[in-house]
Amino acid sequence: MNDVDGTPGSPMIDRPERSGNIWLLTGLAVVLVGAAAVFAVLGKEQSQPLVLALLGLLAVVGVFCLFAGSIGFLRLGSRSTGNAISSAFLNSLDDGVIVTDPEGRLVFANQAYADLTGVDLAADVRVIERVFSSDPDAADGVYRLTQAMRDGRSAKEEIRMPHPLGRQEGPARWYRIGLRPLKVDEEEGKGRVLTVWQLSDITRDRAEQENSFQELQRVINFLDHAPAGFFSCDGAGKIVYINATLADWLGYDLAQFEAGDLELSQIIRGDGAELVRSIKGQEGDVRSETFDLDFVTKSGKGMPVRLLHRVPFGENGHAGDSRTLVLNRSRGEEASEALRAAEVRFARFFNNTPMAIASLDTEGRVLRTNAPFLRLFGAVDRDEQPTKLLDYVANSGREELDRALSAASRGIGEILPVDISLQEGTDPRSATFYVSAVQEGEGDDEAAIVYALETTQQRALEAQFAQSQKMQAIGQLAGGVAHDFNNVLTAIIGFSDLLLASHRPTDPSFQDIMNIKQNANRAAGLVRQLLAFSRRQTLRPQRLELNDVLADLSILLDRLLGEKVDLNVVHGRDLWPVMADLNQLEQVIVNLAVNAGDAMSDGGQLKIRTFNVSEQESTQFENTRGMPPGEYTLVEVEDSGHGMPPEVMAKIFDPFFSTKEVGKGTGLGLSTVYGIVKQTGGFIFCTSEVNEGTIFRIFLPRYIPEVSDEPEVKPVEEAAKEKAADLTGSASILLVEDEEAVRAFGARALASRGYTVHEAGSGTEALEVMEEVGGKIDLVVSDVVMPEMDGPTLLVELRKTQPDLKIIFVSGYAEDAFEENLPAEEKFFFLPKPFTLKQLATTVKDVLNS
Repeated sequence: MNDVDGTPGSPMIDRPERSGNIWLLTGLAVVLVGAAAVFAVLGKEQSQPLVLALLGLLAVVGVFCLFAGSIGFLRLGSRSTGNAISSAFLNSLDDGVIVTDPEGRLVFANQAYADLTGVDLAADVRVIERVFSSDPDAADGVYRLTQAMRDGRSAKEEIRMPHPLGRQEGPARWYRIGLRPLKVDEEEGKGRVLTVWQLSDITRDRAEQENSFQELQRVINFLDHAPAGFFSCDGAGKIVYINATLADWLGYDLAQFEAGDLELSQIIRGDGAELVRSIKGQEGDVRSETFDLDFVTKSGKGMPVRLLHRVPFGENGHAGDSRTLVLNRSRGEEASEALRAAEVRFARFFNNTPMAIASLDTEGRVLRTNAPFLRLFGAVDRDEQPTKLLDYVANSGREELDRALSAASRGIGEILPVDISLQEGTDPRSATFYVSAVQEGEGDDEAAIVYALETTQQRALEAQFAQSQKMQAIGQLAGGVAHDFNNVLTAIIGFSDLLLASHRPTDPSFQDIMNIKQNANRAAGLVRQLLAFSRRQTLRPQRLELNDVLADLSILLDRLLGEKVDLNVVHGRDLWPVMADLNQLEQVIVNLAVNAGDAMSDGGQLKIRTFNVSEQESTQFENTRGMPPGEYTLVEVEDSGHGMPPEVMAKIFDPFFSTKEVGKGTGLGLSTVYGIVKQTGGFIFCTSEVNEGTIFRIFLPRYIPEVSDEPEVKPVEEAAKEKAADLTGSASILLVEDEEAVRAFGARALASRGYTVHEAGSGTEALEVMEEVGGKIDLVVSDVVMPEMDGPTLLVELRKTQPDLKIIFVSGYAEDAFEENLPAEEKFFFLPKPFTLKQLATTVKDVLNS
């Protein structure tokens, strides 16, 4: 078989590219011409048998050529155009290479292919499909390769044969088969796509891979079952690898572990995870630290360990995956038990104490810290120049802390604690620092030990307690003033009614008396605000449907807000009922609406919404600290006004605090609202942003009526309700009042209605009067707060001899302010001060007829 360059002995075959012989063709032509000349010379009879013989010979040769061409034995083609360089390249390959035509017939093959398939290159070179047809396990791979050849795409398969190709015995061998399409240059006139097949023996590569895998498995097995734990975590604190020993200690199933599932904070107790992640470095650095911490097992048990932690740092100082060795320091794991136990106890105390601890050098730089220090102050830079402790506190406290640190550096033992702020602003934080000096030679470059205890929450509680005490003191003062003022107003209003009864409307003095009464009523309104703030006003709770209340108020609110403010009332569906005083609740909503209108001087929108709030939903509102979870009916009052800054919003419920101009507000509006809502058993909260608007949320407890509910206190009709009934009577009444003016007015008012009135200035005097008249009293009208013996005590004494005696209490305080001092199931009537003559007469008449 000749090579493409005609060199005999070359190992490459080139079947379609056979060359012709011009001399053979010339000789054949000369023979045919000579035969024709001989036939022309001879006669017809002599030449005819010869012509027939020549034609038969040529016919046989033609038929033979047809059969030879059909079976590929004889091919027609031009002279080979092969390239010596490409032939040499193909012969130099260690892999077998063949080329097939689109029908899968062999075109080229090199000697390496013949050697791999175990055949003679010149005798029996077969295509890939036939070479691997003897093994059924190779059928799938060969089929996929054949499909790829037909689709004109590249493909690659690896096939395992039980024996080497061309042999019936020998060890198993691995072969890699690849193919790629090869387009023949159209300038040569061929214009077809051939396929290049490449066959490689990869048995040695497979053996090396298997050996490497076995070695890796041995290394992993050694690491997994080492007597120490090992893990690796990334810069975010996620564990990317854990060995079997540590997984067994922690109680995790290693087979179910996935990289990134666990975090340091899940296996390290307390703030230890921050301590491990606190190591910082520059690009290219490798930092190592030793930590004594407590691990937490999956079951929640603690396990003391020592970590040998090494972290490499990559680009921009980002921490890479760590290499962390874990030594178990549990009981029985070390030989020196006493030393181990002491170190474990110290490490546990040091890192699990609620106090932040740090050691400082003489310059005040932080050398070593525990985990709570990192939680309180953040990560500490462990570079050559550590951060100073003063950098962690606010500017206002640095001077005081610096004096304490300077004293420690001089060896002074007694240093007073320093309570300073860590940061200032809207969310301030504070801490108390305890500085202790380290004697020279006792510490490694350490000059002081600092203990810091955060006091942010403590300061907040102290501020809340101080505010509560201030509000309570103001409330007590307001309540006391209101009580005394109510007595004065009762006398003024009462005597005004007596004067009006003796003057006709045409009398010149009638209008003056009316002015006195009207101004007294205005003063009574101010007193009610004080009582509302101090939560000592008298409430008449009743079952209310808030949607009905808002519907009735809508017309009034429209008038109050004016045309510039658009009022939008949204009623909730199936709203739960509440128990509240109708008049007081209306005052709350009107007050909030008026304030919202003042905040929208240029116009805006006011939305009032109502809806039910379930127990779960009650915990999802912002800024509702202190409200217990429960079922509430919510009233939201939202405006689009200018809003309030945080410093103003913190004081809106304080009494006498107002942002309005002088003369345009008393400062009692929102404090009154707060008192009414609180006394009703509800909660009110505010959310506001500057230039965004304000939202007030009023949470009123859901009222669930019960069949057995009956009011123990019998309410009387309000004075504003006119009753066209006879207010005269002939009963005997004991009037008990320590305020002489109020007692005089009451006695004259009742006597003018026909009643027999007995007066007493105190509870003790009332008992004496009761004895004098022999107990023949039909009704007792008594003040609540009196010297010597108050009203509730008087009622208890009277019940001893007259259990069915009717009594009316009059007071400027709310009913519940004294109701708790009465026996259970006690029945009484109540008339709040100040009251008019008509109110007094109406109440007395109703009680006597009840």
